[in-house]
Amino acid sequence: MAKRIQFGSTGGPEVLEFVDFEPRQPGPQDIRVRNHAVGVNYIDNYFRSGLYPTPLPSGLGTEAAGVVEAVGSEVDRFKVGDRVAYAGGPLGAYSDLHVLPAAMAVRLPSSISFEQAAAVMLKGLTVQYLLRQTYKVEAGETILFHAAAGGVGSLACQWAAALGVKLIGTVSSPAKAERAKALGAWEVIDYSHEDVAKRVLELTDGKKCPVVYDGVGKDTWETSLDCLQPRGLMVSFGNASGAVSGVNLGILSQKGSLYVTRPTLASYAVPGAVQGMADELFEMIASGKLKVDVSQQYALSDAAKAQTALAARETVGSTILLP
Repeated sequence: MAKRIQFGSTGGPEVLEFVDFEPRQPGPQDIRVRNHAVGVNYIDNYFRSGLYPTPLPSGLGTEAAGVVEAVGSEVDRFKVGDRVAYAGGPLGAYSDLHVLPAAMAVRLPSSISFEQAAAVMLKGLTVQYLLRQTYKVEAGETILFHAAAGGVGSLACQWAAALGVKLIGTVSSPAKAERAKALGAWEVIDYSHEDVAKRVLELTDGKKCPVVYDGVGKDTWETSLDCLQPRGLMVSFGNASGAVSGVNLGILSQKGSLYVTRPTLASYAVPGAVQGMADELFEMIASGKLKVDVSQQYALSDAAKAQTALAARETVGSTILLP
């Protein structure tokens, strides 16, 4: 019998339960992983709250790292004892044991710890597709990235700096501004007392940015559009403040024939591509260009506390659970 976090009704962190469960046997193309560390992410809150519906009762989480304990009859990429990490597949990573399609897992090199992998897989692969695929940033460009001191933002600051990109990061406090600058942000805007659009205009000599990366959502939608050059790209990849809704497409023409995309990792980290994305991420870490900051660690049984802290924006860097 194993332990996991599950929820039988949607709501706040209080709906999470720490329960016994019997993991299913791996199907022909599945693997069963004994998790050594589990990642905590904003998207977990969306499932728990009901923003992203899922059949109940349900496990939670899609990111972890551990060791393969069993393989399906058709699996040839992995064997029992392999170190792996994953950031996709069915919900249920908040657990001792998790069964998922082998195609969703990646080989974890010995140079990357389980804790690092659990802290970086979803966020790191997100930054990889944002900066290297959704809009391939180039050295010398000036871009805007919201929540630059958060889990994704912390990695984006470093990755952009390594590519020679001038990243302007938005933050909510002087302490977070210092953190973003230390991680490689070119400039930082504290939106608690600064006008973001006005500062972007000043910092870019009136040119604005070719791309804005916005994981905040509702609260920053209009501001983000105001920071874009004509025909610039708005990349709305998260809903930390709530979902963007009721969008008038006419506003895109009014603000300069702008483009908007709402990407998700699931559309990029597909079988056949995810290992290559992960290899680039792991190389960035191994080379020292990307430092993984595991700032908060909780026991698996304290998942509700971890989610409460994350939702209250009390965290910096990454948060993990330890089974």
